[in-house]
Amino acid sequence: MHIAVAGNIGAGKTTLTELLSKHYGWVPNFEDVDDNPYLNDFYNDMQRWSFNLQIYFLNSRFNQILEIRKSGKTIIQDRTIYEDAEIFAPNLHAMGLMSTRDFKNYKTLFDLMTSLVQPPDLLIYLKASIPTLVNQIEKRGREYENSIRLDYLRQLNDRYETWIKSYTLGKLLIVNVDDLNFASNKEDLSTVINKVDAQLYGLF
Repeated sequence: MHIAVAGNIGAGKTTLTELLSKHYGWVPNFEDVDDNPYLNDFYNDMQRWSFNLQIYFLNSRFNQILEIRKSGKTIIQDRTIYEDAEIFAPNLHAMGLMSTRDFKNYKTLFDLMTSLVQPPDLLIYLKASIPTLVNQIEKRGREYENSIRLDYLRQLNDRYETWIKSYTLGKLLIVNVDDLNFASNKEDLSTVINKVDAQLYGLF
């Protein structure tokens, strides 16, 4: 099985991926943040590096999906290939930080790649308000995230909501992060686990 965790920057995807992988014995598959050669450059000059960054993510996630399906194991993935094309790339294009030519090129490549892979068996979407996202971003203290603007986070959140409302590729579980602290509260984590069980195994 392929489980995927989606959500805005700071929503808690990596934390939930770790916790669920430990609970179920699933193999975690994390976003390649530390080894990404474009992230620092991107946050310093978004217009120059937006296309390069998005192509890097697209390539990386396409390879991840191929590996997940080949492995024969149940794998939980931190962030999906769909978020780049539905949220991040169109947002950069709308902000004038990616040219129309580059965006069309990117979208054509995305459409080709996603036609060749299966969507996740379950998508877990972490829904969070801007104050929650800001609080969690500040807590983890990644240097390159210091320059993220509130209006940028807000635009991403709006696009996430639009995408999730129209998501029909498979099973979907929405977890409201404002109401739950699964990172440090065992009862809240149990609530999420019960919802995952219900989606995957029909247990109520």
